[in-house]
Amino acid sequence: MSFHQEPLVYAPTVELKVSNLERSLAFYQDVIGLKVLNQTNTKASLTADGLNPLIKLEQPANVTPKNESNTGLYHLALLLPTRKDLGIVLKHFIETRNPLQGGSDHLVSEALYLADPDMNGIEIYSDRPSETWSWNNEHVSMDSRRLDVEGLLALAEEEEFYGLPKETIMGHIHLQVSDLASTEKFYCEGLGFEVVTKYGSQALFVSTGRYHHHIGFNTWHSAGGAAPSESSAGLKQYTLLFPTEEEKAKAIDRLSKIGASVNELNGETFTKDPSGNKIKLLVG
Repeated sequence: MSFHQEPLVYAPTVELKVSNLERSLAFYQDVIGLKVLNQTNTKASLTADGLNPLIKLEQPANVTPKNESNTGLYHLALLLPTRKDLGIVLKHFIETRNPLQGGSDHLVSEALYLADPDMNGIEIYSDRPSETWSWNNEHVSMDSRRLDVEGLLALAEEEEFYGLPKETIMGHIHLQVSDLASTEKFYCEGLGFEVVTKYGSQALFVSTGRYHHHIGFNTWHSAGGAAPSESSAGLKQYTLLFPTEEEKAKAIDRLSKIGASVNELNGETFTKDPSGNKIKLLVG
């Protein structure tokens, strides 16, 4: 988990708008295995360790369904501490007959995919040791190969699922964007990320500190697409955590130089990427 601590910049929390808070809370607790940190009639925060919010949910008034062709969240990705933990989660999904969208071996990691009741994508994954990752200059080698389901279940053995391990963190987020060129400029020239993988004009992965990716982007469904309406279910915003006020100030200055807007609201700093994805800039 050294890729998610100072001095790196990463995204620890994702905030979602949902159509039915009670239904979503049941899903994230019973299916995913998170715990409620705090809750009101329209909002809730979910945690693995009882201290840090990983996912925040909000039910707006007159919420509308998510449109797949809009920009926004493709998936949030919960990183487990060990491969055995991923096996236990897989065993849980099989035993509860929860439908999955798929599973993949990405060389750098192994992952399971599903969606919440509002079709917000979720990845649950474990990393392979970083010393086994293969790099071609500045680009990390990734793929989508058959997941070793049998090996994962063998690791799980007879272990019961009691929720996600307390060491679970938000490993990365993957966003739908309207185009990659403006996205790369915003995140790299502006926020200071580095490109670690690129798939033509369709997908781009960036990180700090040579992680395989802290943020992914694609245009598979959203090329030329518009940002969703304020009432739409889906991504409300996500948090980027900077190690110091100085590093955050440098990022704000770079964003201003490329013409990106940065706003202060109630003592908090916000920006939006070119596809309208809202970002809260915090210091850890």
